[in-house]
Formats: sequence, C-alpha cells, structure tokens
Amino acid sequence: MGQRSFAQHMPLADLARGEAANKNHVPVRLAPTALTIERRSDATLVLRSAIPLPEPVRCVTDWLAQWKQRAPDRCFLAERQQGQWTRLSYAESLAQVERIASGLLGLGLTGDTPLLILSENSVEHALLALAAMHVGIPVAPVSPAYALLSQDHQKLRQITAALQPGAVYVSDPDKYAHALRAIGMTALDTAAVRRGVPGADVECAHRRVGPDTVAKILFTSGSTGSPKGVINTQRMLTVNQMQSLQVWPFLADMPPVLLDWLPWNHTFGGNYNLHMVLSNGGTLYIDAGKPVPGLFDASLNNLRDVEPTVYCNVPRGFDLLLPQLEQDTALRSHFFRHCRFFFYAGAALPQNIWDRFQALAREETGHNATLVSSWGSTETAPLCAAVHFPIDHTGVIGLPVPGCELKLLPNQGKLEARVRGPHVTPGYWREPALTQAAFDEEGFYRMGDALRFNNPAQPEEGLVFDGRTAENFKLNTGTWVHVGELRMAMVAACNPLIQDAVVTGHDRDEIGVLLFLHPSAAEVPATEVRQKVAQALLAMNQGAAGSSARVARALVLNQGPRLDLGEITDKGYVNQRMVLTLRAAAVQQLYDDNASDVILPSGTPSKQKAITP
Repeated sequence: MGQRSFAQHMPLADLARGEAANKNHVPVRLAPTALTIERRSDATLVLRSAIPLPEPVRCVTDWLAQWKQRAPDRCFLAERQQGQWTRLSYAESLAQVERIASGLLGLGLTGDTPLLILSENSVEHALLALAAMHVGIPVAPVSPAYALLSQDHQKLRQITAALQPGAVYVSDPDKYAHALRAIGMTALDTAAVRRGVPGADVECAHRRVGPDTVAKILFTSGSTGSPKGVINTQRMLTVNQMQSLQVWPFLADMPPVLLDWLPWNHTFGGNYNLHMVLSNGGTLYIDAGKPVPGLFDASLNNLRDVEPTVYCNVPRGFDLLLPQLEQDTALRSHFFRHCRFFFYAGAALPQNIWDRFQALAREETGHNATLVSSWGSTETAPLCAAVHFPIDHTGVIGLPVPGCELKLLPNQGKLEARVRGPHVTPGYWREPALTQAAFDEEGFYRMGDALRFNNPAQPEEGLVFDGRTAENFKLNTGTWVHVGELRMAMVAACNPLIQDAVVTGHDRDEIGVLLFLHPSAAEVPATEVRQKVAQALLAMNQGAAGSSARVARALVLNQGPRLDLGEITDKGYVNQRMVLTLRAAAVQQLYDDNASDVILPSGTPSKQKAITP
C-alpha cells in the first residue's frame, strides 16, 4: 500500500473571484486543503484530512452554558408570534432549559425512555430538545407529516413501537389529536414541566452526561421498509461542529445569523444548522415558511426582515429564491449585504441555478459568492466531506473533514463510499442486526453512495457525488444504469420545464423517465411541454455513450410528488424508490407503445390524452 499527500493554500484574495473589488466585500476564511491518500493493492483508496481535529466540548448544552457566560444577552432563538419577532437570549434559554430538564426528570424519563417530539420547528421545540439532552434523555423529533398528512399513521406507529418513548410532546394537542390516538399516548403537559425547579437533580443528571450518551434518535424515511432509528451520541454532534469549524473557520470570526426552515427531524436542519448556530454563539431565526408553493411567501417576508450572514437551503429553495432576487433589487441588496457564505445540500444543485446565482452575486457585490456544498447522512451527524476551496461549478462535495476517514472501493464501475470516525453513529436504536449489517469488517459505515474525483489528476480539487449505489439497476442487456447522474442530466436537458425526474427500466430493454413539471411551467400548454421534452431528449441522447445513458421514453406526470405518501421528503427531494412503487401504473403506461402521452425522443409524442397517475 502507498500513501500520497496533497497540500494547497489558497490566498484569501482568491477565495471569492470577481472582476471588480467591492469596498464592502469581506472574503470568508476557509481552511487550506490538506489531503492524504492511502492506496491499497486492491485499488481501494482511503482519504483523510491532514488538518488536526481538536477535542470538542463534552455535550451539546455545554455550548449553551459557554455562550451564556460569554454573551448572555445575545439572541439565540427568534420566531414570529402574531406577526412580530420574539427573541430569547442565551441566558434566558439556559434558565428555561434547566427548569424544563427538572420537569422531565420529575416525570421519570431516563436514557431508556426517550422524548418523542411531534412538532414543527419552534422555540418551545428547541428548549424541550435541549432540556432532554441536558440530562441524558434522548430526544426523537419525528416528521409532522407522519402525524398530520398520513391517513393510517402506519409509519408513526412503527416509530413509536420501536422507540418506546416515555412521553410525547406535540405543538398543538388538538391538531395532533388523531395521531395521539393512533399511538395510544397523551400529550406532554408542558405547563407542568416548565414548573420544574432545577437543583441537585438536574446538576447530577447533567454531570452523568458524557460523549457516549445518546442525545438524539433520528428516523430514516423508511423507503425500503420500516423507519430506522439512527443513534446520535453527544460525541457525534459536538465533534461534527468542531469538524465544521476546522474547515470553515470564518464561523468563529462573526457569530452566524441564520434564517432557516429546514425541519429538525432531519439531520441537515436539526443537527447541522441548529448546532452550527449554537456552537458558534449565533442567532437562529426560525422560518415558518417552506420552499413550496403557498408557503414560500412567508420565507420571503422573513428574509426581508432578517439579514443572514450564512444562507443554507436545499436546491429547491435556491430555485424558488432566484427569480425573486432577479426581480426585486431591494431584496437582492438586503440579501447580499452581510451574507457571504451560501450552502446547499440534500440534493444536487442544477448548474443553471448555480450560474444565475453567481451572476446575481457579481452584480450585487462585484464578486462570486462562496457557494458550496458538503456530503453526509443521518448516520454521520451529518458532515463527512465539505468544500473549503474555490470551485466554479456545481456538484463538488469537497474533501473529508478532519477526523473522517473516507474509503472508496471499486464497485459496479464506480467508487463506493464508506466512512469511519468519531462523528459516525454506533448503530440503530435497539436493532443489533441492522447495526451489524451497516458496517464492514474494518468498522466503516456503508454509506450506499458512489463518489468520483472532480479531477482525477488533482485529487485535492475534491469529490463529486456519483449516485446512490442502491438506486442503480441493470437493463436486460446486463448494463448498469447509473440513476443519479442520468437524473441530473435529464433535469438539466429539460431546464426550465422539469423540476425532477425518476428513472425507470429495471429488468427492461430500455430506460424511461417519469418527469415532474416545474411549477413555473404550469401554464405552458401540454403539447408544447411534450414537444420541448422530446427535443431535449433527442439532443441528450445524441451524446450518450450506449444504452445505459440513452433515455428511450418519457412521461410527464400531472400530479407532483406527494409528501404525505413519502414521494418527496420534508427537505424537498424526490424519493426514487417510493415514486416507482406508488406509481406503478404510470411506469406500466410508460412502456406501453400504444399508451397516450408517452414522449419519444424521435420527436413525436403519442396521442394527447391526459392521465393522472
């Protein structure tokens, strides 16, 4: 085996590239790249960062105590109530956390009886979660969709049975009444819990909390079976923020201000964003909006009030924000005034969105924005790799963060990724068999993703997400179809008509795609949509290198992905497997040569008869 090291230091002046200097431009401080590669005889690679990883704090609420001492009056959390922002300082937050912790202990909750949370993001939600973690009670935030949109509450019942919670908090007992009946529980009396009097009970319980104490249990989507409860220890959460700070040291230069909607039952919003603010003494404005039609206006109104220093979103959020920034010069000026770091994750960002966003940044500031991404999962707290160097296109997910070992193994013509480090879960809640299967013989967690080098000749230029190995399938010819890259190519080829695509063709002779129309194209006549999609497919196929990259047929669905059925997640990305399962009739129609509305890349759509799968 061999090892090769790469080190590169980018001058701060190069971190944001633009033609003209701007007197208000302050480049963000990023870590230099420092990569080592172990090359094994079987072609396996192990990538590591040479940046040292300092010891983190003992537990999550040590950050709260730290900032209560250093900046007691600084706002930690803010949310709208009756149209006005209400704010809670670090000192006020710690005092309330200790009172609530005493109340939870008074109910007899322990490390074996987690607190189940059914709630949207809110100050109350945050305080309850922090209070539970403060005294060693695991907290399990669960998607409100399982309670409010589901008709049979199947997933919620499965989660409750696996979790065996000691109590359940709901933000509105009336709204969640049906769900509570389905799981046979009564709502936590928060008024009573808040009457707790912190004393020796809280102090002793807090002292017992250590790095291996279970802090959270986050449930996977369950697209391939029942949802799995991912154990998140205190170490995972505190180490991950230290890893983040080592590659993005600008976070220590100014306390981050974040306006964020991302749900706390997901690792992106609930682990990374919330704890990034808390660990660095920042301020989190809770956004009740979402990047979906009908709710995004609330996000825009909030953005006009708040001047973030860091902006995090999923690609769909950037997609909806862009036209607003292009049309509203006042909003654009406000948005870019203090914000210099823009972060997307959860799905791939289309290149056209990247280009438009950078054009706006240059117009407003004279420089390209620091627009970056990362890579990880619920099992990794979530950060495993991050971009901390200049890039000029979308898709790059960066390099391993300090303390993370990234193993790349040849698999199906790609490089399968596995990770090991102090930020990786010890396993699944009360599921020893699943836990054992999740790790290889060296203790690396099997991510299920494929990665590739952005530039194989220069590995320090980062890695690119190369699809989910579990999504890939073979055609009848025995040729592997790489779903992730084909899906991205489809969306790019059909821009701006198509928002997302689902790839079909398992055990068939040719590839098909189910297409979700972009909301902005809702008024475009159906015949025009089909003609343009057919033209885009024809152009895309001309550059395809074989049947594994050639789309033979497409179908535009009249109904968008359904959140309540799991076709789309709370973060806004499409669940390929669930769509194929629930829309089996549409898949069947797609491969019926006599069916209506099937689009063929040869150019002529078939008969124009609307369908609603």
